[in-house]
Amino acid sequence: MTNLTPKTFDAIIIGAGQAGKPLALALAGKGRKTAIIERNYLGGTCINYGCTPTKTLIASAHMAYQARRSSEYGVHTGEIKVNMKEVKKRKDKIVEQFRKSVQDSLDKAENITLIRGEASFTSSKVLEIKLTDGGSQQIQAENIFIDCGSSPMIPAIEGLSDVQYLTSASIMELEELPEHLLILGGGYIGLEFGQMFRRFGSQVSILEHGSQLLSREDPDIARELAAILQQEEIHLFFNTEVTKVARSSSGGIELTLREDGKTRTVQGSHLLIAVGTTPNTKALNLDAAGVKTSDKGYIVVNERLETNQAGIYALGDIKGGPEFTHISYDDYRIVEKNLLEKGNATTRDRMVPYTVFTDPQLGRIGLSEKEAHKQGYTIKTAKFPMKYVARAIETGHMQGIMKAIIDAETSQILGAAILGIEAGEIMSMIQIAMMGKLPYPKLRDAVLAHPTLAESLNSLFSKVE
Repeated sequence: MTNLTPKTFDAIIIGAGQAGKPLALALAGKGRKTAIIERNYLGGTCINYGCTPTKTLIASAHMAYQARRSSEYGVHTGEIKVNMKEVKKRKDKIVEQFRKSVQDSLDKAENITLIRGEASFTSSKVLEIKLTDGGSQQIQAENIFIDCGSSPMIPAIEGLSDVQYLTSASIMELEELPEHLLILGGGYIGLEFGQMFRRFGSQVSILEHGSQLLSREDPDIARELAAILQQEEIHLFFNTEVTKVARSSSGGIELTLREDGKTRTVQGSHLLIAVGTTPNTKALNLDAAGVKTSDKGYIVVNERLETNQAGIYALGDIKGGPEFTHISYDDYRIVEKNLLEKGNATTRDRMVPYTVFTDPQLGRIGLSEKEAHKQGYTIKTAKFPMKYVARAIETGHMQGIMKAIIDAETSQILGAAILGIEAGEIMSMIQIAMMGKLPYPKLRDAVLAHPTLAESLNSLFSKVE
C-alpha cells in the first residue's frame, strides 16, 4: 500500500556505499534528519562484490601458490589441495563481518532512517520507494545524494543470453573449481580473477579485444605483466573479437573468435564476462527529476559533484570517471566539506592512485609515459627491474619492473607504474612525494632503511634518462 503523503527529511541518500554511508553519518551528526535507502546489501560494491571479497579470495589463491613454491625456500610440504567451499566460507565470513559493521554504525546513529527498497524519482525533490517488504513509500528532501554505483556490463554477443555465464559478482559464489575458465576482457577484473583461478587449479584463457592487457597502461608495463601471467600458463588472446557464444557438445562453453580476419573456436567449462561496468541509473527514473546523464548513462556532475538540478548530487561510480573505492570516499569528503564546513573542495587536479591486485601487484599514480607525451610534457623516464631489488631477491618475489615519469624541465615526478611485490605501498610513497612536490633527486639521494622495498626508490631514481 502506498503512503501518498511524502515524509520529509533534511537529506536523502540513495545507496549505502563507500560515499553514502559516511555521508549519512556526517549529516546526521550535524543534526540533519537523514534517510538512507538501500535495495540490496549495505556497504556497496566494495564490501559486497569488489575489494573485500576479491582480495580475500586472492589471499587464498596466493597461499596456494606460495605453498606450491615452498621447496624453493627449503620448506617441503605434501600435496596442495584447494577446497573451494572452505575458500568461499572464509570469504563470506569476512564480507558478513564488514556488512555488520556498516549496519551497526547506522543503527547506533541518531537522526538516520534506513529504508530497505528501490528508489525512483517522481520529481526533483520526491522519491517513491518500492519497499523490500512490500508496498511503497514516498519521501522528499531539499538535498538528495545518489550513490547507487555500477554493475557489470553485459555485451551484445550472439548466443550469450542462451548460456550460463558468470560476472564479477556471481563467480565469487562458486563452490566448485572451473575446469577451464574463459574470461572475456583483459582489464583489472579479468586479470585478478584469471590469476586467482589459475592458482586455485583451473585452466584459464583471457580474451582481449585490444592489442595489450590493461589498455590504459604503457605497452612496456602491459607486456611485462603479460609475460608474468603466461609463466603461470594463463593463455592470452589479443586482438580477438568474440562473435558468438554457444553451448559446447560437452556441456560447457564454446566461443567463436575472429582474429586478424580469421575465425576459430575455443572451448571451456565456464565463461566470465569482465568487459567493464554500466551505471545503476535505470531504476532511478532520472527524467522525472530532470537530471542529465551522459550517452553511456552516467550522471553528469560538475567538479563539486553537483548535477544540473539544484540540491541533487551524484557520488561514486554512478557519475563515471575512475571507479575506485577511495575515489567514492573522497567524493563524500568533498560534499561534506562544502555542505557542512562551507568549504570549496573540488575534484579538480585530484590524484587518482590505484592498485591492480595481481601478483605481483601493479601500483599506478599520475601520468603514464603516453599520457605525459599527449599532454605536451618534455619528459625523462626511469626504469629499474625488481630482480635487482635486495628485498625482492631475499623474499623470492623478483618479478616486475618499476617505472617513473619525470618532467625534464622541473625534475618533478609526473607519475609512476610499479609492477612488483607490494607495489601499491611503493607507489603510495611516490604519491606522497608528488603531493609534497619533491623533485626526484630527493628520493634518489634519501637515506632509506636497508633492506626494505622502499630503498628501491634510490635505485629507480638513479636511472633517470
